[in-house]
Amino acid sequence: MRSILFICLGNICRSPTAEGLMLNHLVAAGLSHATRVDSAGIGGWHAGDPPDPRAIAAARKKGVDLTPLRARQVRKTDFSDFELIVGMDRQNVADLRRLAPAGSTARIGLCLEEALGLPSEVPDPYYEDEQAFDAVFDLCDRAVRAFVEQVRAGN
Repeated sequence: MRSILFICLGNICRSPTAEGLMLNHLVAAGLSHATRVDSAGIGGWHAGDPPDPRAIAAARKKGVDLTPLRARQVRKTDFSDFELIVGMDRQNVADLRRLAPAGSTARIGLCLEEALGLPSEVPDPYYEDEQAFDAVFDLCDRAVRAFVEQVRAGN
């Protein structure tokens, strides 16, 4: 896998958590040169904003810094610039398939299914408490570790 784009609704909770984790784990594995990583949102409401403070806090507790990341909206060029685009939930995946221009080369899938073979969603913690952000961090960490193993294996 040469490139992966993580997608959620607004790009301030789930997808930047996954992006930050992926970048962190690639560096730790000595593979940061091997894969391009980014995240985006279906909507552009938060474009230019940092991740949600609760996502930053959940990541900070585990030694991951999300503060440099900024939200952006998914672009048509993403569908040719990335090999794999993963949505955090089924609605994200449906929206991505609807937005994909003709001739897109990216594979679109559900994050936990692509990473772990689980037909499960990463729940949106936005309207929840800090514990929900901790749970999202842990789910994203499991998925990202599997993606890093795919990179290591050359898949």
